[in-house]
Amino acid sequence: MKKVGILGGGQLGRMLLQAAANYPVETFVMENDSECPAANLCHHFAKGDITKFEDVYAFGKGLDALTIEIESVNEAALEKLEAEGVLIYPKPAALKIIKNKILQKQFYKAQEIPTSEFVVTTSREALLQLTDFLPAAHKIGLGGYDGKGVELLRTSEDFSRGFDAPAILEKLVTIKKEIAVIIAVSNSGEIRLYPPVDMVFDSRLNLLDYQISPADLPQNLLWKVEAIARKVVKDLQSPGIFAVELFIDDKDNVLVNETAPRVHNSGHHTIEANYCSQFDMLWRIILGYPLGNTNHIFPAAIVNLLGADGFTGPAYYEGLQEVLQIENAFVHIYGKKETKPGRKMGHVTILSREKQELIHQANRVKFGLIVKSQ
Repeated sequence: MKKVGILGGGQLGRMLLQAAANYPVETFVMENDSECPAANLCHHFAKGDITKFEDVYAFGKGLDALTIEIESVNEAALEKLEAEGVLIYPKPAALKIIKNKILQKQFYKAQEIPTSEFVVTTSREALLQLTDFLPAAHKIGLGGYDGKGVELLRTSEDFSRGFDAPAILEKLVTIKKEIAVIIAVSNSGEIRLYPPVDMVFDSRLNLLDYQISPADLPQNLLWKVEAIARKVVKDLQSPGIFAVELFIDDKDNVLVNETAPRVHNSGHHTIEANYCSQFDMLWRIILGYPLGNTNHIFPAAIVNLLGADGFTGPAYYEGLQEVLQIENAFVHIYGKKETKPGRKMGHVTILSREKQELIHQANRVKFGLIVKSQ
């Protein structure tokens, strides 16, 4: 039986472990919190810091394979483990590109993958010379996640909010749609795409609010989205699961926004809505089994359950009873004991053949299930 480790013990690790129960695999998790969502679902838990070389190397030594649930892992340790024969998903070389937004954008440019215009900034002071580039998004090179590490700069008066660290200044485009594509890549380089999804963001938190899948796209745009997403993962030259996020602008240009080298929020619906979930698929890849069927069973919507404003402390799910009465609604609570404003506490997937029904029920969940503190 293969020994496989997961670096990070949050909700993605938890859902990976729920899928792992169906496979002959011995699971290991490392996280610095022994009460993290994934801690009680793995065979072996190790307390450690995923950003520290010593912790990651000691954890991975003796395992057959490692995967990640967050990008901020120590890639030097992963490189050493890879050199010693541990299989890493994604490969450290791909992770190195993706975890740094500067390297990621330069990779798109070098590979001729369409993306919005950008310049690299090394300090807040460097922004003062770039007034003509506004309006733009300032994205910190390392450490940003879930909307953190991104500032929208519309006039030079906003420069004070820019990052005094290496970052990219990315020209804003007029966005008609935001699309995500989950892609599976096997050890032999075989590629399978899940149907693209429409993402609707909470502009205040810059977090995914809800999404509809499959995306409502004309055939010519669907082909363009899939071709560009496929090129991204092909050029990264790594097996694993990838989420490619794209913009469609007002002129129907398709631009890559960002790529995640792991299972992703935009693929959570695949647990119920697709024949093979993104979590199931990653285990197939790691364990060397055939890739699964990515087709839809039903169209779906996902609503993220975020900690409500003004509440910090032990989590309480107000309205859960009512949401569980909705037919074809599937509630996923992530097992985080403490809530705080904007924290991802769970998600709800809704299935229906009618798009209007999906939107109606998504809004019903959004306003009816509130994560408060007791």
